[in-house]
Amino acid sequence: MISMVNMTLAVPKELKKEMDEYPWVNWSEIARIAFKNRVKELRILDEFRSDSEMTEEDAIELGRKVNKNLYKRYKESS
Repeated sequence: MISMVNMTLAVPKELKKEMDEYPWVNWSEIARIAFKNRVKELRILDEFRSDSEMTEEDAIELGRKVNKNLYKRYKESS
């Protein structure tokens, strides 16, 4: 049997109101799946970072360039 702990989450009132429209949904299970997926993603990122020679400054600069190019692309297409 899997041991579980309880965790309390805070969600905006408006979101809770919308969630209440679907009482048959197991929101705890949805949260568990989301947490599990995020941890998996973070582990992949940790593994990638441990093998990378890129500095934090390099990563920030790369992120800025990507954002700038994405902004240009979306601006041109609209």
